Amino acid sequence: MEEGLNYKTVTFINNKVSVYEMPTHTEVIYDEVKTEEHACDTKRSESQTKAAARPQLHLVAAGLGVACVLLLCTVVVLWISLNTVMSEAERENISLQRQKEELTKQRDRLNWTFEAVLEHRQFPVHSYCPQNGACQPCLDQWIQFQSNCYLFSGGTYSSKWKTWEESQNECKTFTANLLVIDSQDEQEFISNHTRRYCDDKHGYWIGLRNTGRWMWLNKWNLTVSYWRTTASSTVSCGLSLPEVDPLANWQNTGCYMKNRWICERRALIRPN
Repeated sequence: MEEGLNYKTVTFINNKVSVYEMPTHTEVIYDEVKTEEHACDTKRSESQTKAAARPQLHLVAAGLGVACVLLLCTVVVLWISLNTVMSEAERENISLQRQKEELTKQRDRLNWTFEAVLEHRQFPVHSYCPQNGACQPCLDQWIQFQSNCYLFSGGTYSSKWKTWEESQNECKTFTANLLVIDSQDEQEFISNHTRRYCDDKHGYWIGLRNTGRWMWLNKWNLTVSYWRTTASSTVSCGLSLPEVDPLANWQNTGCYMKNRWICERRALIRPN
């Protein structure tokens, strides 16, 4: 091979053969050329490798992009599903809350009715439940207002009227008491159902009496009053006058005066 040749020059002087050896750096030059060619081949190979790797990087990037899109779609689907589940759970919770409130009301009404029944020594079933066991909140001739029943006595003649004490005893026969007013709404309701009779001095007994101080039958102190005139400090009882100012129609008078009266008792069925 050419790379392995060593060139030498032969010179004949005085019939003597002289051998002149060429410097060996020529071989080195060839070797260097060989090395440079090898380096160029290496650079070319690296360039080809990089060029071949570029399509692979594009494929990897495309794959990652597709994976990100799929992941995003999965997250969106899960978010929608979670919202749907939470909305259904919220609706179920609202429905259960309403059922709970309704059951609580039914329980309270039953407890109310049970307590009302216990107030009677012998509960008058036929009076409260006259038809097919369907019960009504108040007895006949009684008027319901909110959670109570009221009986307004009648009678045009004095033989039907009673003193304050007699009126209270009459109310007790119905497991009731003379009226105790504890709100303005109740006061206005009473005023709307009383009627004038005899003269302007007669009215309806209510459960208010003064035995040193004004107090209701249930031992409540008198905190709100609707007196027509200044209440007397002497022993007397409270009377509700009909057809006058509904917020100023109480009159104190002697407890032995005979008048109509108003009884009050708990309704059998508590209103919603």
